[in-house]
Amino acid sequence: MRFSLSGSGRPDLDVAPGERLLAWAQADETVVGGTRDALYLSVRGGPVRRLPWEQVEAADWDAETETLRVSEVGTWGEQRVEHHLVLPESRRLLELVRERVTASMVYQHQVRVGPRQGLRVVARRAPSGREPLRWFFEYDEGVDPDDPTVREAAQEALTAARQQVEGR
Repeated sequence: MRFSLSGSGRPDLDVAPGERLLAWAQADETVVGGTRDALYLSVRGGPVRRLPWEQVEAADWDAETETLRVSEVGTWGEQRVEHHLVLPESRRLLELVRERVTASMVYQHQVRVGPRQGLRVVARRAPSGREPLRWFFEYDEGVDPDDPTVREAAQEALTAARQQVEGR
């Protein structure tokens, strides 16, 4: 994948076949673009990174610093990948990010596993609808997914969630 600027100011950002760039923002060394199916991240000279919307755990905007923080869905015990992108004048892109991340969320349910701790069962779907639901657990800080009580609560919650969502 590649990135360059066209004469119109629209980034010439390679996107997957069948996808079309709907919104974008760019600054010095960074260009970020969004399609119906994915967020594309590029730093000049480097490869373009495709991040499907269902793999975006959260996206936050800091207006004061004009920074978009995108965190990817992670795996427990591993460092969650985060991208910090300084992008002035990015209103259309921010609207697209908000809409697409929200659209990928199908189900979310909080489960208590301690007095102040819990986990969430989350189901996400690719906006195209062509991919099956992807199920995730998100654990509060201090919750050990290897604890048998936590594992049992998580599996019970996942079974109930799948019956509720997929059994419709």
